[in-house]
Amino acid sequence: MVTGSVLIVTEDEKLLDDLLRLCAAAGAEAEVAHGGPPGPGAWESAPLVLVGDDRAGPLARSARAPARRAGVLLVGRDVDDPGIWRRGMGIGAEHVVLLPDGESWLAGRIADAAEGVGRQALTVGVMGGRGGAGASTLACALAVAAARAGHRTVLVDGDPLGGGLDILLGGERTEGLRWPAFAESRGRVGGVALEESLPRLHGLRVLSWDRGGSVVVPPEAVRAVLGAARRRGGVVVVDLPRRLDEAVAEALAQLDLGLLVVPAELRAVAAAQRVASRAGMVLRDLRVVVRRPSGGGLGGAEIAGLLGMRLAGEVPTEEGLSAAVDGGRPPGADARGPLARFCSEFWARALPESGGAPSSGGLGSVAV
Repeated sequence: MVTGSVLIVTEDEKLLDDLLRLCAAAGAEAEVAHGGPPGPGAWESAPLVLVGDDRAGPLARSARAPARRAGVLLVGRDVDDPGIWRRGMGIGAEHVVLLPDGESWLAGRIADAAEGVGRQALTVGVMGGRGGAGASTLACALAVAAARAGHRTVLVDGDPLGGGLDILLGGERTEGLRWPAFAESRGRVGGVALEESLPRLHGLRVLSWDRGGSVVVPPEAVRAVLGAARRRGGVVVVDLPRRLDEAVAEALAQLDLGLLVVPAELRAVAAAQRVASRAGMVLRDLRVVVRRPSGGGLGGAEIAGLLGMRLAGEVPTEEGLSAAVDGGRPPGADARGPLARFCSEFWARALPESGGAPSSGGLGSVAV
């Protein structure tokens, strides 16, 4: 990921004014290249290069034409000029943007450059196959494990009737914004501003619910907030309810992977089939996590077969977990416990660049 000022290459004063205005609105610094081709240092280091259509032809024909690179956009105005696409190819542009129609899209790209956006966060959703399956516990433990491993982590409470994940993490009095503050969000939410506004607990950021009466967030706000969280990279974990409304469907659409937590009992499997059928209409990759009691129960592979889903792993019962949470310790805080080890193994497989290795201690298994 390159850093620096957005590079603007144009001699068109009206276009330059528009591009500088968009940069200022996004909080992005801008450098303007006048005269000949921009120097290789500015061209290579800029997170985004905006080339005016007036300069595309001369750049492509110049003996000192800059090297082709990602993040080059050709900006023009004439929608009736078919030659602009050829000129875009001539300079290796990723996209051709025509103003004013493309202004909103271009503003988003400039804002991404200002935030230093690189790889989007791996976004994992967790939901229960039945009530009391332990989805919120697993979601919190996954987030705690990711933060402990050094990943930028955001935990999102997608269940307004769940009581609040900040309570489960022991941080209900921690200052920071909750969901109702974002209910009117539309369009683009700044990733840095979102992250800095949320409560910080156990090395991660938490977007939870307050104890007020508001339990409705429009799907547009869910889209804006999750999009901002994902752009910051790292890991986003979303705790989801079993019902499927428009807001939940929007959250499901943002996920890379869904985990359905199912206790190892036949009745739970029957309930989970209904949840999986609804969630599967939106989410392509939904896998089952089997919560295995100490006394046995159905096997993970057997439950996955009954549900027709891939098995993400089995989580054994962890003694003393409820007492630890009541005492202010979040789920997964004990790095040697079975829940934390399951989560560490999960991230080691899901995020191989972290350099982690799956545990072989037999205290749970995970397959991603």
